[in-house]
Amino acid sequence: MPGLRLAREFYVAVVRPLLEEHVPRTPYAAALVGPGSEVVGFDTQRSVDHDWGPRLQVFLTGRDAAQAAAVTAMLASRLPSSFRGYPVAFPVTGEPAGTARHRVEVAGLGAWLTGRLGFDAQHEITLLDWLATPTQRLAEVTAGEVFHDGPGELTRVRAGLAWYPRDVWLYLLACQWQRIGQEEAFPGRCAEAGDDLGSVIVTARLARDLMRLCLLMHRRYPPYSKWLGTAFARIPGLADLGGSLGAAISAGDWATREQHLCRAYEKVASLHNELEFTPPLDIRVRGFYERPYQVVDAARFAAALRQAISDPLLRRLPATGAIDQFTDSTDALGRLGFLRACVGAAIGES
Repeated sequence: MPGLRLAREFYVAVVRPLLEEHVPRTPYAAALVGPGSEVVGFDTQRSVDHDWGPRLQVFLTGRDAAQAAAVTAMLASRLPSSFRGYPVAFPVTGEPAGTARHRVEVAGLGAWLTGRLGFDAQHEITLLDWLATPTQRLAEVTAGEVFHDGPGELTRVRAGLAWYPRDVWLYLLACQWQRIGQEEAFPGRCAEAGDDLGSVIVTARLARDLMRLCLLMHRRYPPYSKWLGTAFARIPGLADLGGSLGAAISAGDWATREQHLCRAYEKVASLHNELEFTPPLDIRVRGFYERPYQVVDAARFAAALRQAISDPLLRRLPATGAIDQFTDSTDALGRLGFLRACVGAAIGES
């Protein structure tokens, strides 16, 4: 059973009746959001081997948030031992071994958002908020399902986080093209220098950046590495592009590798033109100065997107982009305060 369906049925059959009985006058939202492959619909039978079972969040707002501990205790005493064949109390990664408890997380909405994102999205979302928040976390908060929202605040927050403001989006697209432009000549240069392994590695890096660019183009938050290919494969109409990228990575020689990369570049360049953010750009590949490498000259796309940004301050920002455009360290991406300090320094905020 998909985890999202399990959570929905658990809420309807078990959790909602208990809340109606014990806290009937307390408005709340119930949802399955946050971490977990089931939230974004990527769970499989393999997923049930850890951190998986009947679970959801119950969000309280305002003064009612003070009741979170009492509601948690009530549920601990009244929830059944199992649901649909799965234990209701189970351990999760990161907690002491043998710790099994129910996974109906009851929390104040503002505190939960701050813990997951680094800021409370019930208030104005700033440029720092957008750029310092990993796309994986934005995906987690905006995916999943809301089963009930009495106050309506969770629904409003999710709508506000659904996608970047236009100028921020353009800036991130520009920065992603910039990354590609900085390495697109390197598969050929590495191979020419006798480093075929290096050529393959750079090709794989370019494929990853092109995949993330396509997700951004299609208004989808790129997930972390485990699910990047899965998310990319679910974009309609890109099977040929995926084939080109796979062929480029698996090719046994530089010339074949470059041939497939060039097909991918031209496809992604045509997707850029379809967005109509900039005047149409020539999608054809061309030589890299006087050297025998074919590139799309991705810097052209980065420059055109920057010119399309309305906000002059945002247009002048360095090409570092959002946090996961310049770091993919798992340990770093888990430290939200550190991420905010890094991005704040990059964009000149104290």
